[in-house]
Amino acid sequence: MKLAKFDSLVSLSRLRLVQFLMGVLFLYLLFISFEIPLVFKTTSAGFYTDALPRPLFVESEEDFTDKSAPARPTDDPELFRLAGSRTPPRRMWEYKEVSGLLFNESSFDSYDSKDEFSVLHKTARHAFVVGKKLWDDLQSPQNKSDSEPERQNQKQNRTGSCPESISLSGSEFVNRSRVLVIPCGLTLGSHITVIGMPHWAHAEYDPKIAILKEGDESVMVTQFMMELQGLKTVEGEDPPRILHFNPRLKGDWSGKPVIEQNTCYRMQWGTALRCEGWTSRADEETVDGQVKCEKWIRDVENGSEESKATWWLKRLIGRKNKVALDWPYPFAEGRLFVLTLSAGLEGYHVNVDGRHVTSFPYRTGFVLEDATGLSLKGDLDVHSVFAAALPTSHPSFAPQKHLERLSKWKAPPLPEGDVELFIGVLSAGNHFAERMAVRKSWVQHKLIKSSKVVARFFVALNGRKDINVELKKEAEYFGDIVIVPYMDNYDLVVLKTVAICEYGIRTVAAKYIMKCDDDTFVRVDPVIKEAKKLGDRSLYIGNMNYYHKPLRNGKWAVTYEEWPEEEYPPYANGPGYIVSSDIAQFIVDEFENHKLRLFKMEDVSMGMWVEKFNSSKAVEYQHSLKFCQFGCIEDYYTAHYQSPRQMLCMWDKLQKQGKPQCCNMR
Repeated sequence: MKLAKFDSLVSLSRLRLVQFLMGVLFLYLLFISFEIPLVFKTTSAGFYTDALPRPLFVESEEDFTDKSAPARPTDDPELFRLAGSRTPPRRMWEYKEVSGLLFNESSFDSYDSKDEFSVLHKTARHAFVVGKKLWDDLQSPQNKSDSEPERQNQKQNRTGSCPESISLSGSEFVNRSRVLVIPCGLTLGSHITVIGMPHWAHAEYDPKIAILKEGDESVMVTQFMMELQGLKTVEGEDPPRILHFNPRLKGDWSGKPVIEQNTCYRMQWGTALRCEGWTSRADEETVDGQVKCEKWIRDVENGSEESKATWWLKRLIGRKNKVALDWPYPFAEGRLFVLTLSAGLEGYHVNVDGRHVTSFPYRTGFVLEDATGLSLKGDLDVHSVFAAALPTSHPSFAPQKHLERLSKWKAPPLPEGDVELFIGVLSAGNHFAERMAVRKSWVQHKLIKSSKVVARFFVALNGRKDINVELKKEAEYFGDIVIVPYMDNYDLVVLKTVAICEYGIRTVAAKYIMKCDDDTFVRVDPVIKEAKKLGDRSLYIGNMNYYHKPLRNGKWAVTYEEWPEEEYPPYANGPGYIVSSDIAQFIVDEFENHKLRLFKMEDVSMGMWVEKFNSSKAVEYQHSLKFCQFGCIEDYYTAHYQSPRQMLCMWDKLQKQGKPQCCNMR
């Protein structure tokens, strides 16, 4: 009897235990059912938060001394603690507009102060410190609240701020570094008058001009240059020469007086138009009905003798003689001249002393409104400069006017899976027009629009607050800009390249990573095919330079302190090259472990890093001239030095004709 009662009590206890466990399980399932939507909501919110959701990862030296740079910071909970975020580790498809590299002052402290690269590291450290201040200022609530009224005030103040005419005396012009600033550029009908006097010829010993044989006398030279320039604000970048007008009274290789005209965009000169005293051919195109080159007397004595012989011959055969006016070369040593440059419908026209001398057709990529400066240099005394019929407004006062805020130009969302190719485009803060041209041209390729290939701009912060404000808005709207948080500096472009590698392996997990510039036109199809030829091997593809020696003199000189070796390692030219993801991973790891050697020439730096990687794992180097370094060639893979208008022209030809064609300047 007692045993039966005991069994009934045990059974009752088991039943209650089962009921209790079932209750706990029910509560757990109920909790999970509420938690899952919250997780999804938190994850999806990453797509719609502020365009720059994370604070800048710039730590103090004290905070960083006891930490080692993690290989994958997105998986490190310490990073999220520093960032003040409770969000889970970043998904591969989450869009991020600030570079994920751990930029901090101590990143450059591990190098010996006597190292040949210490100067560049100090520059980088300073750039990050300044960049943090710029970013903090840009993110401040006061800046956000005041931005709209401030913008309206700037717009009102700038209305009509450009003068319709400008006049400078010779001394005023010299005091302004021989540059006349034209704030709003030129427009149709604008004209500039220069009164000056060429110097008498002088002996020239410059080896670029005076090519002498032993025992020859020195070459006598007198020439001057008048240039319409597009004044730029990015340090280290030469302004484009929208018109280069170069009268050579003496010293030209032909031995005759000539006038040479040309254009130059990012140090890439076009084809020169030379006027040598012969009138343009009858079948040659004109400019607003004017010939490109007028005739002048090339040799007075021979010309007069030829005229006498011709006159007697015509008398003998009974042909009537037509009166013809022959003019001398328009400039003479020690003689005053009045030159007028005017902007026509089809090109520029130059008159000297009231007579038309030459006309230069507008070239693709160079527009009147960009001509914001007139420079006069060389063997010339300037008496006065006068510019009139000038526009009173210019789109550069409002950089956002270059941007077409249409949804079709926005970047597509990042794919959830891996991508085949990631293209990082180096750009400067104020290159609004260049970025817009890239969006409207080769970035419209079907592989990019379908997110099988991803392209992003990498931009550092500008010294001007208004540029940074507009840059941030551009990044928020288009979703294709990654801000590298340092103060932009020409010698530190290499840091953007490291940021491209970091984004390519951590944000999009690309198999191949390509770097190019914002004036590079990319044909996506052949670029991918070129990379796939090598399969899964470690690769480095581009227009390779082998046994290239550093220049020790001139503008692009490299000192022995900067580069002690006599040769550079093999490297691909910077306008466009590809590396495999394992090389990119190696570069990021080396940077975050403070072992990456930096050099001011970013393409040489990449060659140096690949060479170090190659010492432990074989790299397939592949050279192709179709990654064009200068301009555009037939059947190109990439074309460099392409202006915004040339970009659009090349894309239009590629779409309409189905084959690559250059839009070279005529």
